Amino acid sequence: MAKDKLGNTTEPTSLTPTKLADSVRLVTSAHLAVSYPELSEFEFGLIIASNAFQRWLIRCMNAAGAKDMAMTEVLILHHVAHRGSEKRLADICFVLNIEDTHVVSYALKKLVSAGLVCNEKQGKEMFYSITPEGTKLCDSYKEVRDSCLVSSFAKSEEEQQQLADMAKFLRNLSGLYDQASRGASSF
Repeated sequence: MAKDKLGNTTEPTSLTPTKLADSVRLVTSAHLAVSYPELSEFEFGLIIASNAFQRWLIRCMNAAGAKDMAMTEVLILHHVAHRGSEKRLADICFVLNIEDTHVVSYALKKLVSAGLVCNEKQGKEMFYSITPEGTKLCDSYKEVRDSCLVSSFAKSEEEQQQLADMAKFLRNLSGLYDQASRGASSF
């Protein structure tokens, strides 16, 4: 028999692995979990996944042949390559949900200097497009991605649906976080 904080005798409980998993929340900040533990658990998972994804992007690009590229540069390079169409700075920021245009502008300058992206002024706007060297690097990245990551998935219909559902959920959730961040700015 054990005693609780008030000195009452308590019976030991037997938790099956499923009950234990359902009762234990993995959080990084218990003080935040008090008001909504499931959200805190999700945020902890998001932190871990975000860090793993960032590490993956950088190491995959290294393996593809581009050393020392930052995550933002990798994301921008792939977006500029998307469908082979020209992109404006504002469009890149909007699609990637990056608020600070200076970060994207600096990354674009680095990509242009590296010969992976080219820019062309049309009227008052600057348009960015992928170069043949940038396309070659994106193709190499895809080969590494297919070999190291995509091959790990079952690619079953159920898995494909789960990934599509999670992607939709994350896009919707980003709207909630963006709305909350605007609210916090005026708090």
